[in-house]
Amino acid sequence: MTSPALSLASARAVLRSGWRRGRTAVVAVGRGVTPRRLTLALCGLLAAESAVLGLDAAFPPDLSRAHRSSSVALDHNGVWLRALPVEAGRWRIRADLTRTDPAFLRRVVAVEDGRFYWHLGVDPISLARASGAALLTGHIRSGASTLTMQTARLLEPHRRNLAGKVFEMARAIQLEARFSKPRLLAMYLTLAPYGGNLEGLRAASLAYFGHEPESLTDGEQAMLIALPQAPEGRRPDRRRERARVARGQVLTKLVRAGQITDSAAQEAAAEPLPGRAPFPALAWQVGGELARAAPRDQASVITTLDATLQKRLEAMAAQTAQAQGPAAAVAILVVEIRGRAVRAAVGSAGLDRPGGWIDMTQALRSPGSALKPFIYAFAFDDGIAAPDTVIQDSARRFSDYQPENFDRVFHGQVTAREALNYSLNMPAVATLDRIGAPAFLARIEASGVKLVRPRAGVIDPGLSLALGGEGITLRDLALLYAALGDEGIAKPLAFTEADAARTAATGGLRMIRAENARQILDILRETPAPKGRAPSALTAGGPRMAFKTGTSYGFRDAVAAGVVGGYAVVVWTGRADGGARGGLTGRDAALPLLFDAADAIGAPPSATHAIAPKSAPTALATLAQQSEGPRLIFPPDGAAVSVEAVGPKARGLVLDAAGDGLSWYVDGAPLAVDAATGRVIWRPAAPGFYRVVVIDAAGRKVEAKVRIRLD
Repeated sequence: MTSPALSLASARAVLRSGWRRGRTAVVAVGRGVTPRRLTLALCGLLAAESAVLGLDAAFPPDLSRAHRSSSVALDHNGVWLRALPVEAGRWRIRADLTRTDPAFLRRVVAVEDGRFYWHLGVDPISLARASGAALLTGHIRSGASTLTMQTARLLEPHRRNLAGKVFEMARAIQLEARFSKPRLLAMYLTLAPYGGNLEGLRAASLAYFGHEPESLTDGEQAMLIALPQAPEGRRPDRRRERARVARGQVLTKLVRAGQITDSAAQEAAAEPLPGRAPFPALAWQVGGELARAAPRDQASVITTLDATLQKRLEAMAAQTAQAQGPAAAVAILVVEIRGRAVRAAVGSAGLDRPGGWIDMTQALRSPGSALKPFIYAFAFDDGIAAPDTVIQDSARRFSDYQPENFDRVFHGQVTAREALNYSLNMPAVATLDRIGAPAFLARIEASGVKLVRPRAGVIDPGLSLALGGEGITLRDLALLYAALGDEGIAKPLAFTEADAARTAATGGLRMIRAENARQILDILRETPAPKGRAPSALTAGGPRMAFKTGTSYGFRDAVAAGVVGGYAVVVWTGRADGGARGGLTGRDAALPLLFDAADAIGAPPSATHAIAPKSAPTALATLAQQSEGPRLIFPPDGAAVSVEAVGPKARGLVLDAAGDGLSWYVDGAPLAVDAATGRVIWRPAAPGFYRVVVIDAAGRKVEAKVRIRLD
């Protein structure tokens, strides 16, 4: 934004000036000036110019106040969401001339500094007039301050006396050498005081008139021009009569300058004076996060959020939390699947609630059963199961893990579709056991999602992954469901319009095969609707919701996630401190809000999809059916696996595959079975890429390319 000395253009101007003086001197030689005198004159000129450049470099203007401005987050339509104050709670909003009423810009220049666009920081005509008036009257009647001089005073406040005026002039010349006229005008409109803790045109327009200065009435413009000259004495919310008089004086000046007609000025003078309104504070957590991350030279950040939807969902969150108890907290995310634009992000149920300042969309919470759809999707991908594969729902122990269904009732033989529809635990755990918990974890994390597990599960994630035995953020859960709605393609969420445009143009990562992602969504659309809601297929014009709920241990977390009408919606209710709640399940505490949020989006209806196949293939009639040849479970092909350490003393990775008489190789080197555990443990020598091969007794092999990286 700045340079320590005069700009290149100004330096060139100085050199051109010196060259012209030198040419004049050469002509003068022919008229009798001696070469010695000419040389001395040129040396004196160069010394003076060098002194000016040296002083400018040694004493540059202090631009720190211009750098410190309140960051502003706007929604994707330009509606104000939230800004962050600067020092001492002051609102200093950086001016944006492209989003400012052009008529106001013309008028503020006409009133404050009519020759702004041609002088070099000091207006000699105004200075001569002010000096003459002072000599005639014996006191200063006019300060002859240009907009650039006022900007210099705002950057470095000082006493209003003769020495201060000379200082302003010197600084104004320095500023003119560094910045263009639009930049100087924007700097003035950023720093100008407007009363109280308001600095800058945008802050004043929003606080007094409730809108950005993109379109201002004549009366609003006159008030905003008058305020900086006496911000406390003319405040319309406190000094109403003085504000009215000052506004009228500016309107008179505008009429004289030909900027406004008499009739328009009379109408503007009749406009009611404004009060002061509080600043908007929508999307408190996410808006603040994006505002803090904005570059300091950027006037505002355009987010993907939709202010109207955000306001509706914040009200819904507050109502839901109030109904669920004084300690209840709520979070909601709405993601437009195309481009992964986050259209609403409710981080809490309100700042007045316990933990209301915490952004629960980034908090690690248990998803309960909300990851079960991905277990079955991976099983479909791997050829382990199909929607109508029969799975045994009965009591069973998996090594040292013995889960049970939520209602403690077993249903015997069920299909994968039925198991997912009714969120049965035993079939999900059995399916995950066939996939392999490490393989499941690797595929989830390859999509960019981080599942956080207890330290005891570093080597083997464990089958509790099926039932919420891990931590995940609401944002990562939304990423997964958006991938499900995008035919299995995983992409990161976008919180700014720039990021959304880039994300929409990228291919993403194939997480699930398209046909299997569609089958999972079709199954989830058959899940029974919440109490009091008619099934979506029977609701005229209503979009069909594919959804899944989850409840964590101790009823601490109630989760509901769905895909509907081109959006992925995720809802969480619980306590910000992670405390237990009695009996509030995902179906009871989160699912109704999920449906309400979907209604608020106004998503268009989607066509009904037939679920196919209607019966499982013969080879997938039951889950126990094995595929031919070895099947690599962990690590899967293309996985990026994080480890705590490498080398012979590291814990290593437990390799897993299905088949008979298996032999393992890494980059051609054989791996032996660990004598202590009876399993094949691979300890990579260093981070990097490896080729893992497993061969069964019949000589059939399968391989995977794996990347190892340090945590």
